[in-house]
Amino acid sequence: MFTAVASADTLSKTLSPVGTLVDECRIHLDAEGLRISAMDPATVGVVELSLDRRAFESYEADGGVVGVDVERLDDVVGMANSDDLVHLELDEETRQLRIRIGGLEYTLALVDPDVVRQEPDLDALELPASAVVEGRQFDQAIRAAEMVSTHVAVGVDEGEEQLYVDAEGDMDTVHYELDDDDLVDLDVAPAHSLFSLDYLADMNRVVPTDTELTLELGEEFPMRLSYEFADGTGEVLYFLAPRIQNR
Repeated sequence: MFTAVASADTLSKTLSPVGTLVDECRIHLDAEGLRISAMDPATVGVVELSLDRRAFESYEADGGVVGVDVERLDDVVGMANSDDLVHLELDEETRQLRIRIGGLEYTLALVDPDVVRQEPDLDALELPASAVVEGRQFDQAIRAAEMVSTHVAVGVDEGEEQLYVDAEGDMDTVHYELDDDDLVDLDVAPAHSLFSLDYLADMNRVVPTDTELTLELGEEFPMRLSYEFADGTGEVLYFLAPRIQNR
């Protein structure tokens, strides 16, 4: 059993981060909220998302898993104004999700969870360095890097105690640095990895510019990016595998 009511804005901010990586996903509908964990087909990026029941106007679930077409559900929610309330109800017999927005009613066919790509099994990953940046700072760095290259180096300069983002093209280069005074927080440790800008740019597009984004890094390790939304009742966590480089 699952019924819920939430603003279109909250649901859009829940679906968009997932849609950057996958077309379909499993949604775990627990009594305390919903959870999503998915890996993209190239096994480069992972998204983990949680949304507490407090984010909803009303929420009731007794456990279970449904498979959804993320883009289609996001398109339906996108027909509402941001402050409109979206009513969701699972029909367990037909395995359909009934969606009501004002006078609009939409019945969405669900995907068999068993045919959705297996959820990632991530071991605990200890990353030594971390930085908390403003979303607008990350946005500026990624947009500048996109102008010159298809990959970007992100790391921490221990001597200068800085977070840096470097991109190098055939003709132009970008260097973006933030020291302790520019950052919300910084834990200095050896960190330097090269990442695909395609993935980082897609992730950047859904990160609010007015939020705090936590980056966790190591040396040729995946990067972990996380931020909260819906007044702290929701959390998005991305893992991005590095491009291994000969140094």
